[in-house]
Amino acid sequence: MSTTVDTAKQLGLLPEEFESIKKILDRTPNFNELAAYSVMWSEHCSYKNSIKWLKTLPRDGSKLLVKAGEENAGLADIGDGYGVVFKIESHNHPSAIEPFQGAATGVGGIHRDIFTMGARPIASLNSLRFGNINDAKTRHLLKGVVAGIGHYGNCFGVPTVGGEVYFENCYHTNPLVNAMSVGIVKVGQTVSATAEGEGNPVFIVGSATGKDGIGGASFASADITADSAQDLPSVQVGDPFQEKKLLEACLELIPKDALVGMQDMGAAGIICSTAETSAKGGVGMKINLDKVPMRQKNMKAWELLLSESQERMLMVVKKGREQEVLDVFDKWDLPCSEIGEVTTDGMLRFYMNGELEAEIPAESLVLGGGAPVYHREYSTPAYFEKIKAFNSAAIQVPTDLKAVAEKLAVLPNIASKRWVYEQYDSMVGTGNTATNEPSDAPVVLVKETGKALAVTTDCNSRYVYADPYKGAMIAVSEAARNIVCSGGVPLGVTNCLNFGNPYDPQVYFQFVNAIKGMGEACLKFDAPVTGGNVSFYNQNPDGAVYPTPTIGMVGLLDSEADKMTLGFKQEDDIIYLIGTPTNDIASSEYLHKICGIEFSPAPHFEIDEEYNVQQLILSLIGNKLIKSAHDISEGGLFITLLESAFVSRKGFTASQPENAIRKDAYWFGESQSRIVVSVSPDMKESFEQHVKATEINCTELGKVTGNHVVVDGNDWGALDNWNSAYNNVIGSYMS
Repeated sequence: MSTTVDTAKQLGLLPEEFESIKKILDRTPNFNELAAYSVMWSEHCSYKNSIKWLKTLPRDGSKLLVKAGEENAGLADIGDGYGVVFKIESHNHPSAIEPFQGAATGVGGIHRDIFTMGARPIASLNSLRFGNINDAKTRHLLKGVVAGIGHYGNCFGVPTVGGEVYFENCYHTNPLVNAMSVGIVKVGQTVSATAEGEGNPVFIVGSATGKDGIGGASFASADITADSAQDLPSVQVGDPFQEKKLLEACLELIPKDALVGMQDMGAAGIICSTAETSAKGGVGMKINLDKVPMRQKNMKAWELLLSESQERMLMVVKKGREQEVLDVFDKWDLPCSEIGEVTTDGMLRFYMNGELEAEIPAESLVLGGGAPVYHREYSTPAYFEKIKAFNSAAIQVPTDLKAVAEKLAVLPNIASKRWVYEQYDSMVGTGNTATNEPSDAPVVLVKETGKALAVTTDCNSRYVYADPYKGAMIAVSEAARNIVCSGGVPLGVTNCLNFGNPYDPQVYFQFVNAIKGMGEACLKFDAPVTGGNVSFYNQNPDGAVYPTPTIGMVGLLDSEADKMTLGFKQEDDIIYLIGTPTNDIASSEYLHKICGIEFSPAPHFEIDEEYNVQQLILSLIGNKLIKSAHDISEGGLFITLLESAFVSRKGFTASQPENAIRKDAYWFGESQSRIVVSVSPDMKESFEQHVKATEINCTELGKVTGNHVVVDGNDWGALDNWNSAYNNVIGSYMS
């Protein structure tokens, strides 16, 4: 089939990219070749509009066992001969069109990235964003996404231990579905996504290939429009039981030392896995597409190359060891076919029934090779002027604080996400310690070592919208704060960078400055970025979603005994606020949802102050001076106290000390670097002396009591009433 610049444009390639391809090949590409370049040079695969800035992130650390971006996922040392493998990725556009399969295959794909490296997944997390929950479309998307995540994770047998759910109008058309997986591997038993060795056979294993997901990488690199439902074939279909068998087969095969390399067939399918493994090893491949197991008859070469059918792996096997591979996959009743061999000239040659269908230099297709790299323009967003004009003095302090608190506690962004997480199996694998005693970050046992991992996903996108640089720093800092409040020390970060159209200079400004803020915070907390995902083109007809650089972070606890929980423990325990309260209501849920103010600065935040507070908390936990720790985030101090009270069904009495801070800012403001802790009365003196030595602000708020909530001497009612309202919000909307 002849191709033209118009054909290239229809496939999502720029005219100059079409010309570059002609120069690379020294001829006009045929349709199969052009289709291959269209997916491999899409934003989703090539990071062509983001890689320049991604390279500025801190990527080295003493705990990392592979360099950032070198493999399918990050790998950090946790001691005792084991490593933790972790990564987060987006499945936003598929979930907007077909929420169940979009979310399910997102979970399946991220788990494959983990066990492709030889690790066994032990925990799953997610970060979800939807539009207004009052809208029927939002409820449809929420129901489908949660069902998809629950179905795949529950069937696959990995517990969903944590996550976050936000509702903002800007996500109405384009929800965000970010999935994270964490796995454990013995050091030295990892597998690289590399091809090498002339004549080594190439296998495709797992499910047969069909027409689902064709062009999915290109679909993920375009705006969602009214016509996007026509792209339904771009959404993959998942089979968690097939993936469970694939996991076990791969983990059984790896110790046999018959593999050269292995790569998940995720975005862009066969063309991506063959190109990336070949380019990494400096080799080529000869592939016979007619030997690929197919679910549909008469599939064309380009369909086989681009299909994103799930539950498939590409394997390069040591020559002479083929039968061992076939035997393992036969045992697990999985398709396993030899489809080609490694060559040494760097060329990918794809044949169909003996006819050459495409011939492409592998390196020309991939990030770091011939894929284009762009330097996009950026400019300050116009809405920043509205943020500068914000004046908190114009907001009257409410006289009825209890009425405000009652509204806050049932806001969808703040209220319990019980309706969501009860659909997930959090107990399978018996490693999750958070089901009965929750902590700020879920803590998962590493049974092989006696150690534990604290894992979290965090980002308040409204903070990033208000100030991309500071907001991204806060996202990293909150993740670290959640890890630290749970007794862990941060190891590393994986990120999922969700932004609008990179060709919009104001969107690109958000991206660039978020990267800068993220990098500075990761350096401060010695948590290098191990890899992740960029998702551009998250747009509504009215504009882009909030800039949402979701942070996935993993931290290490030397033992489960080091875990700190968030719930109050006993009556008469003393409640303290660590950190400095500020006269700040900016970007709070209170200001945005109760007062109706859309534009305000990011909340107060200083990176050194944050770091010092976290170090103090680690020291207090290590010296066993506190009984609970819970960081202040959405909803402010009052919501934090409520959440600590709910766990043990023990109320509290708390008062604002004499100061100049407005009452709504004190109780509902979201200034950062503040943590609520509880202390046994017999440890009061030791605790206060320990804190005093650090010169960090510490305020005695009150004490743990029975079933009532008392604020500033006023009885705000029974804790059970608050708990009932807080727990049933999402469920009442969904029913």
